[in-house]
Amino acid sequence: METGGLDKLQRVLGVFDENLAIVSRELGLVAHVDGTAIHLEGEEEETGKAVLESLLSVAEAGDTIDKGSLMYCISLAREGRAGDMAGVLRGVVAITSRGKPVKCKTVGQKDYVAAIKKNTITFGVGPAGTGKTYLAVCLAAAAYKAKEAEKIILTRPAVEAGEKLGFLPGDLQTKVDPYLRPLYDALQEMFGLDTYQKLMEKGTIEVAPLAYMRGRTLSNAFVILDEAQNATREQMKMFLTRLGEGCKMVVTGDLTQTDLPAGKTSGLKQAVRLLKGVEDIAVCTLTDCDVVRHPLVTKIVRAYEQDEKRSKGEKK
Repeated sequence: METGGLDKLQRVLGVFDENLAIVSRELGLVAHVDGTAIHLEGEEEETGKAVLESLLSVAEAGDTIDKGSLMYCISLAREGRAGDMAGVLRGVVAITSRGKPVKCKTVGQKDYVAAIKKNTITFGVGPAGTGKTYLAVCLAAAAYKAKEAEKIILTRPAVEAGEKLGFLPGDLQTKVDPYLRPLYDALQEMFGLDTYQKLMEKGTIEVAPLAYMRGRTLSNAFVILDEAQNATREQMKMFLTRLGEGCKMVVTGDLTQTDLPAGKTSGLKQAVRLLKGVEDIAVCTLTDCDVVRHPLVTKIVRAYEQDEKRSKGEKK
């Protein structure tokens, strides 16, 4: 395969040809470089070429090829979907305060972002590390900057690992902060610290526990409900019926990490079942293939999923 230049070749090969070594090892290939061309030999030669084409598209898009991206390209190629990688990299989700473009890294993330843009309510369900919350916050910031939303509202059930707000020291803001730290971090990255603090002071960015949404009508706002697996059925119904004119809602959660007391059904699980297929509501399911953290996170997620399946099988 011809890479079309030394710079592109170096980016595809990686530091000390690490990327090529991983492709060769994973697919059982023999590889060598001749000038700006890469030659592969082995039973999965075509799959290897497809992977390299994907890596070239990543390099041409100016993105970094890390081990996570590489393993994802290999998994797509094995499914005969290597060409999907080029489509993932097209388009920018948002621009950070430092001018860095935020792009999707997987097909699942691309579909999730498209669903949020198209629908009034979007459910993003999937394991840790799939970018559910981060991408939602990026889109909220982009909507505010484009004057498509007058306000950004972030909320989260304030019950985790058996703790409730009343047992924590300090005022409401101090109590809520630990639960919403991931959202704060993402917003600071998108707006910059100074602008973020000003928007918080003005109330343009509002952060509150889910319980404080009761009785309100949310209009002309981009609203994110994070960790929704910890919302009860009653809380979820209350939240979704706050929808007002010009409002967009994103509900994110991981159904495998519910911290509700025994006997309590997750409101997210019920909502996904009841509302799937309703017009203007999208349900996006991200999987371990969409994990964009350290490659070990994918293995951890799969191990827990397999253990849960075994447990269910034993109970039956």
